[in-house]
Amino acid sequence: MFNGFQNSSWGKRLKRLLLDFDAAVDSAMYQSGERAGARWSAFSAFMHRINVTGGRKLAVELACEGLTMAALGSVLMLSLATLAFRETSEDWLKKQNLAVTFLDRYGQIAGHRGIKHDDSIPLEQLPDYVVQAVLATEDRRFYEHWGIDPIGTARALNVNARASGVVQGGSTITQQLAKNLFLNNERTFDRKVREAFLAVWLEFRLSKSEILKLYLDRAYMGGGTFGIQAAAEFYFGKSVRDVTMAEAAMLAGLFKAPSKFAPHINLPAARARANDVLQNMVEAGFLSEGQIFVARKNPAAALDNTRDSAPDWYLDWAFEEVKKLADSGKLGSDRVLTVRTPLDPGVQRRADLAIEDALRQFGRQFNADQGAAVIMEPNGAVRALVGGRDYGQSQFNRATDAARQPGSSFKPFVYLAALMTERFNRDSSIDAGGICIGNWCPGNYGGASAGRVSMVNALQRSLNTAAVWITLKTGEAYWPAGVGYHQARIHALGRAKIIELSRSMGIVNTPLVDTVSLPLGAAEVKMIDIAAGYAVFANGGKSAKPFAAVEVRNSFGEVIYRHDRDGPLQKQIVPADKIAILNNMMKEVVNAGTARAAQLPGVQVAGKTGTTNAYKDAWFNGYTGNYVGAIWFGNDASTSMRNMTGGSLPARTWREIMEYAHQGIELKNPFGVFEAPREAPRVASNPAPGTLVLGRPQRPVTLSRRSAETLADIDSMMRSSAVQMKSVDYNSTSSIGAPSSIVSRVRLGPPGGAQ
Repeated sequence: MFNGFQNSSWGKRLKRLLLDFDAAVDSAMYQSGERAGARWSAFSAFMHRINVTGGRKLAVELACEGLTMAALGSVLMLSLATLAFRETSEDWLKKQNLAVTFLDRYGQIAGHRGIKHDDSIPLEQLPDYVVQAVLATEDRRFYEHWGIDPIGTARALNVNARASGVVQGGSTITQQLAKNLFLNNERTFDRKVREAFLAVWLEFRLSKSEILKLYLDRAYMGGGTFGIQAAAEFYFGKSVRDVTMAEAAMLAGLFKAPSKFAPHINLPAARARANDVLQNMVEAGFLSEGQIFVARKNPAAALDNTRDSAPDWYLDWAFEEVKKLADSGKLGSDRVLTVRTPLDPGVQRRADLAIEDALRQFGRQFNADQGAAVIMEPNGAVRALVGGRDYGQSQFNRATDAARQPGSSFKPFVYLAALMTERFNRDSSIDAGGICIGNWCPGNYGGASAGRVSMVNALQRSLNTAAVWITLKTGEAYWPAGVGYHQARIHALGRAKIIELSRSMGIVNTPLVDTVSLPLGAAEVKMIDIAAGYAVFANGGKSAKPFAAVEVRNSFGEVIYRHDRDGPLQKQIVPADKIAILNNMMKEVVNAGTARAAQLPGVQVAGKTGTTNAYKDAWFNGYTGNYVGAIWFGNDASTSMRNMTGGSLPARTWREIMEYAHQGIELKNPFGVFEAPREAPRVASNPAPGTLVLGRPQRPVTLSRRSAETLADIDSMMRSSAVQMKSVDYNSTSSIGAPSSIVSRVRLGPPGGAQ
């Protein structure tokens, strides 16, 4: 049949068509090849004519390589620019649209955060020498550059190179504003690149006057003040409109290092800095030597301001927590709020002093630059928070934002996961002689060897080999019956159970990267998270999410949020009997283990030290029945310290804070611990090297929690009555035609009727 079709007229016609199509394709391909060959020959001939040799060839090669690198760099810069511009996706000028007044646990004003709508002074109302002082010191070429100043940067590099240190900064005012508006204080290349892009973006979006005004209003000026107007009020008791030239120079000197040059802290340093500013004004051509003569001879004198330093890191974190509540819709539409916090000003001051004095006395000895602390109640109420050594130099909050390896202070979560398998107890025999997971074979601190030890002894001695062995046995407890034994997978299953438990206990803001060394604390955590986890130990296994808002009132004084009513409920997430076993093990770490320096007279302490590889981090996280505290020392760049362990300066600093915090209160042991505490060693009159000595200040007698809550309830009732009275007065007066000024006073009165 097929042959018949081929011999038919239609078959012959189709055959000819196919042959024609094949010929056309072959011809086209041949002609294309010929044309391509001709073009290549022509191109080769052309390139041969312009061939260069010698120095010209080197220049061409360098130019080609430069173009290639420029193209790659452009792609990289574009990706970084995209990340930078994402920061501007919101209404960036009004991102912080809350105005919050924070009260401490006693009802006293602790500070303010957010925008203030009535504290802005137009730029044209500032004295000329105020603006000139800032420009001469911070950015002399402000009106000439486009956000980035290559000339100023080169000059700063030259001056710093001659001085063998950082004398001048290369950032423009616009770059500093970009950092204040959109970024943080991390010293990374990525942040600097984004800062540069955002500075250029600001220059295109705003006028120079608008940029300068925002900078003067947003910069931190020390003493808990933000903006030059607030600083003038705080340091000199007057508006910035009325400051003298000497006072203006002192204010301008605060932008570089507000804590270092704050006149209420170090008046001689502030005056020396102001003198430098006056000289800068002369060098910049704003003033003559004669014009600054009087200011030099009559330096500014700040007010005798005895107000304690504001708890700035605490307030920053509390403000973020309040914004989360507002974003979730729990605070209604009012944006002017008064928030009562659990902040204990005495404990906060003691924690600030303890961290600073520890670093001042022993920072050089241990090669440590930074420290941080979180003190909270077992229910998650944060009493004090120290985010670093000097808020003026860096507002980066190491207590809430930094992710660091916890080292052995993570091991309690490992031991608790094992206890929950029902296969272990305090006296279970542990093989700490040595173990390998694949090619990884951990060792113990100092090369210590161990064989079979009890579980409590393994924790007390912080044996790494024991923690890895326990993780393996935890995995075995959950390994399916009948499935072949596979050590690596079983160990991974054990680690998965530890991660699951840790997340349920509050370590939620870091990924907890799963590696074989996770049981030894290799996964990075945030300090406030691990403090929350330890609070679960202290309270008997209940959740303890850290919180800063005990009560929130709106601008009318009405209570719109109460943590005990509207906050997350405390749930039993770990069996109480397992917590009791662990706590009785953890107290031995303090009584006779690596944390003996943390012992408190008259109260039982449980806790765990932590020291990471190469001494990059040193921790002590401990608790009583009253408080939980986490202490960390290290360096921002994760460089090694000099042999600092968690049982040294961190444990001693924890004790210094907690000795003060536990004065005048009913002392409680950690949950499930009934043994009386051992007497802690007393500090000798001539303390040994490395002993932190702050003295023993007496803590003021404070109300019990129940008494404080009762007074707070009475206060709430009185405020509610006041609101109702205002409402009655408003309705009665408005019914007879109350003037608008009276209505304004009623509606815009101070929060809660505060005077």
